[in-house]
Amino acid sequence: MELVENYWEHMLKHIKSLFRYIQLPPQAKREYKKDSKTELKSDPGASRVVSEAIDWLGRAQDLSASADGGVARDYSLVKGWAVSYPETTGYIIPTIIDYANLSGKSEVLQRAEKMLDWLASIQLEGGGFQGGKIDASPVVPVTFNTGQILIGLAAGVAQFGRYQEATKRAAQWLVDSQDDDGCWRKNPTPFAAVGEKAYETHVSWGLFEADRVMPGQGFGEAGIKQVKWALTKQRDNGWIADCCLINPTKPLTHTLGYALRGIIEAYRWSNDDSLLQAAIRTADGLKSALGNDGYLAGRLDQQWQAGVDYVCLTGAVQIAHCWLDLYLMTGNESYREAGFLANEYVRKTIDVNGQDAIRGAVKGSYPVSGGYGKYEYLNWAAKFCIDSNMCEMQIRKNNDMAANI
Repeated sequence: MELVENYWEHMLKHIKSLFRYIQLPPQAKREYKKDSKTELKSDPGASRVVSEAIDWLGRAQDLSASADGGVARDYSLVKGWAVSYPETTGYIIPTIIDYANLSGKSEVLQRAEKMLDWLASIQLEGGGFQGGKIDASPVVPVTFNTGQILIGLAAGVAQFGRYQEATKRAAQWLVDSQDDDGCWRKNPTPFAAVGEKAYETHVSWGLFEADRVMPGQGFGEAGIKQVKWALTKQRDNGWIADCCLINPTKPLTHTLGYALRGIIEAYRWSNDDSLLQAAIRTADGLKSALGNDGYLAGRLDQQWQAGVDYVCLTGAVQIAHCWLDLYLMTGNESYREAGFLANEYVRKTIDVNGQDAIRGAVKGSYPVSGGYGKYEYLNWAAKFCIDSNMCEMQIRKNNDMAANI
């Protein structure tokens, strides 16, 4: 009887999947078929991917459905271009600034100013920023989104000598809303499951950046307090509890990547070796889940075992960047090789010759039908891909220079 029930359950699932596929528009079906092939594309290389992804972010800004200077949340193969997303526009800004300064392209730098001007114009009365896309409801200040935008505002202060007021208001709002133990509980996003979120170490990163441009106001200390609270959620093997939007037992690599980067930035700000050791524990756990081909499952359980059969490409490049940072901090070459491997895997999923809407863009999942950002190319996936590949390019350049000495 159990076998019969399992058979019909499997058939029903297959029928539902087939029905959903039939309803897809032609371009979504084409991408689904491409991703169904057993082999990935050839590697276009870090430089090409960075250049194409920067251009795609420019198109995402120009073609945002809200046409406001922010960056469209995504391009969907089903729905087209989305409206702007304040949260991710915030941390896209330092990526744009870094690329512009390295390339000398002033027109790219102007894009960052346009993003900053828009964000400053939508800051809420108390200093916080809303959650969700610009057309989301309800419009309420949210801790996580404010922290991500703060990263961009602080970069604006450092680059342009402007945006000090918006930066200070956002940072102070975070400090004032923090609980005594370091956790933020008062202003959660209405678009995720209820509960504490360890990945808000990435909010603390915003406070570290604010402290760098406005020192002496306690912003960095507040960030450290939160990171130390979050580390009470870390297990001996490096896995972190309460570290997901919706499923804390099998967190996304995206939110694990957020958490790890925040811990690394806490070490960078404080030089506290205990924070470096905490980052190493999580980085080593994640490294144990990396396949020989660079495959990293999009969700991982507390034993670092795969929880899904797709790659969250955003999380893969976030974690790759963390490994590369740790290589630079420790000299441990296994982190460098892991970072290079994960970057290469993601590059092989990127179309660098296709139509404007997807050329240089990074999917939410591979395959595109996976559970994260299904049939979408996400602006933050492109951002983190650029960051990690620019870091790889610099490491390779430095290693080549050292070899020639």
